[in-house]
Amino acid sequence: MTTDIKNNINSGFLLTRQVQDKHDAILITLWLKSEVGPVKLEIHNELAIFFIELTHREKAKQLLIDQKTSLAKEQIVSLKTFKQNPVAAFYFSNLRSFYRAREILKLNNIKCYEDDIRPDDRFLMERHITANIDYISQQHKIKVLVDNQYQLAQQVKCKRAAQGAVNQHLSMLSIDIECSMQGELYSIGLYAANSVNNNSEVTNEKLGSEEQNAFKRVLMIGEPQNGADEYIHWQADEKQLLKAFIKEVTLFDADIFIGWNVINFDFMLLQKRCDLHNIPFAIGRDGSAPYWRKNANNEDQHFIELAGRVVLDGIDLLKTATYSFPSFSLDNVAQTLLGLNKKVTDVENRVEEITNNFNHNKAALAAYNLEDCRLVWLIFEKTQLLAFAQLRAQLTGLAIDRVGGSVAAFTNLYLPKLHRSGYVAPNMGDGVSGLISPGGYVMDSKPGLYSNVLVLDFKSLYPSIIRTFKIDPMGLIEGLKQAQANNLNGIEHIDNVISGFDGAYFSRTKHFLPDIIESLWLERDKAKLQKNAALSQAIKIIMNSFYGVLGSTGCRFFDPRLSSSITKRSHEILKSTSVWIEALGYQVIYGDTDSIFVSIGAEKSKDEAQSLGTQLQKYINEKWQQKLKDDFTIESQLDIEFETHFTRFFMPSIRGSNVIKDQKSIGTKKRYAGVVNKKLIFKGLETVRSDWTELSKTFQQELYRLIFNDEPIDDYITQIVTELRSGQHNDQLIYSKKIRRPLNDYVNTPPHIKAALIANEKIIKLSTNSNNTTHQSLYKHRSLIRYVMTLDGVQPFEFNTSKLDYDFYVEKQLKPIADDILPFIGKDFESISGNQMGLF
Repeated sequence: MTTDIKNNINSGFLLTRQVQDKHDAILITLWLKSEVGPVKLEIHNELAIFFIELTHREKAKQLLIDQKTSLAKEQIVSLKTFKQNPVAAFYFSNLRSFYRAREILKLNNIKCYEDDIRPDDRFLMERHITANIDYISQQHKIKVLVDNQYQLAQQVKCKRAAQGAVNQHLSMLSIDIECSMQGELYSIGLYAANSVNNNSEVTNEKLGSEEQNAFKRVLMIGEPQNGADEYIHWQADEKQLLKAFIKEVTLFDADIFIGWNVINFDFMLLQKRCDLHNIPFAIGRDGSAPYWRKNANNEDQHFIELAGRVVLDGIDLLKTATYSFPSFSLDNVAQTLLGLNKKVTDVENRVEEITNNFNHNKAALAAYNLEDCRLVWLIFEKTQLLAFAQLRAQLTGLAIDRVGGSVAAFTNLYLPKLHRSGYVAPNMGDGVSGLISPGGYVMDSKPGLYSNVLVLDFKSLYPSIIRTFKIDPMGLIEGLKQAQANNLNGIEHIDNVISGFDGAYFSRTKHFLPDIIESLWLERDKAKLQKNAALSQAIKIIMNSFYGVLGSTGCRFFDPRLSSSITKRSHEILKSTSVWIEALGYQVIYGDTDSIFVSIGAEKSKDEAQSLGTQLQKYINEKWQQKLKDDFTIESQLDIEFETHFTRFFMPSIRGSNVIKDQKSIGTKKRYAGVVNKKLIFKGLETVRSDWTELSKTFQQELYRLIFNDEPIDDYITQIVTELRSGQHNDQLIYSKKIRRPLNDYVNTPPHIKAALIANEKIIKLSTNSNNTTHQSLYKHRSLIRYVMTLDGVQPFEFNTSKLDYDFYVEKQLKPIADDILPFIGKDFESISGNQMGLF
């Protein structure tokens, strides 16, 4: 393929997009990665657009004339609002006029539809372009910079890439900085494994055999040291360090920068230090500096835009991919996913060690800096985060670095289809208000200790309901029209509508969301067959987000009749399924959103349980096919699967309810434990919670293991209580908790906040001591505080000198866990541990 000859159809993957006024006209800039490298597309003379209802057309035109606001053109279009009002389109040749006109009309109570959609987003949406782009250029140039080059394509026409277009390989560079508490830079690390780059001056003779093509670089302030690793490049001062960094990233010419909190810490600090030294932070592909934006809802969060390059933060991307960790610190995530740790002796006090190494052992600091870069790279590889981000962009049209964005993804997919059916999108707040849509159905559980519990799970229940019952924003509008025309009132169905809840009716034929989900579903099935985990996960997240989007007031298509027609239908489905199962003689002990837990009796063998699970799956699916055909004349897309066989299972009671005296004690929700294939599984219990001590988790796991295996438990409980009181488990009695709000916002002071305030007093006192070199930062919003309970009350762990309160830990950490399960085997914690408690 030749992408450097004009008039040929060329292809690329969309990296970044930008829209701006240039020479009083709109210029859209798209940066792509193609087979021959980076390409900058310039699309000139696009028009910005919004719509107004036709009844306001003449008044709106006159207002703009009076305010001397330029209107490029206006015309009546074959579109209407959800209230069936025809509209006119107002076009503007530059953004300045567009924003000014929008403001004028709103001040005069004239509603503007779709006025929040950027011209670059609309340009891509209208062409159904997501990430892969085919384009033709009338003018093509090679732009040569000092250290690299890119292609500039002008007078461009674009379209969605052909089906099955091959993904462009995107190059990554992992970046990490080390600095003092005051923000003075020490070093900057750069790492890319298996990376061959013609521009990069890589000469690493000492690479291990597993990293022959790895790019390693640590830019370090200091004098060259004999015997230091060759990947260390020495810099005279901070100014030279920054210039060297800019040159390195320009030479490497990566498509993607990755790191850990890399935007809000590393890049933000690099920008500040460049500003301090009056150095242009010229790391864009065309030599431009970054454009920074703040999160309107969180002033601590910033977004960075670079010409032709993308910055992906590992923490944000893991959360977007639905990963969850008690702590998203690099050390914890690397340990959990990779079994690797940071190269630092004391992670909690690493700043002091970093500063000490900078002053006395720069080689150790360089190794630490480079290892942080490598750990981020390995996490990206392990979790396929880049592939996930690329596939998400291809499926939804979201920018590859977009955090969250479920509403935007829905809009990208839905809006072009809506226009082709003759509607403009509603504005936020246009939907019906006053109705409340319930959440997922959670059944009251039946507490107990069971043998043989089967879990039957509806596969992607909410998307299945949308597909089955044709739930769709435009489908609701069309369905209500049909219902009104037929004077329907609570009738389940007629030929062209399906009834929902809260007065909703949905068109059987005019809808898009069910078809969008069906196409995604088929792609996910293919991804599973191909064992493409990243694609399968991306599709699952997108499909499951659609319910949340329809139920969010932040979405222009929000209407509680949509979300309630999903959740109330799910309640109905779980309740009916439970009735059918119990009619067969089995006990339903719990149900949660899309899962049903069935006790089938202790006498069943493992093979019999497996066979019964398969039978129940077939039976329930057939029942739903027949019921929906009879009641609604629709084909069921519901699919229940036999998912899990717990050989032993425990559902606790709500704490405070006496299981022995009150046989009708209330069961908990979303909290249980069981054994699957000889492996202990915990849900919602202390073992999987971050705000309980390590001892409580160890205690719970072993206690449950003994009980599930019908082994004696008295000696174990006695031993743990004795060992705790003798100080053998002090290192497991530390609480860790994140500070969720600014410290001043807490009215009632919980223990972790008391610990943070005490620690801050100590830190301030130490910092005023001229003989102390500790540079520990104060605890604040989003900090993780570690603390212990002592005879003098709560104390921050790092400053504690008091004796631990062992009675507290026995009473608050061991006893509640034991008393959850012991009554079900006729025992209680006090009777077992009483003698030991009396000895101390």
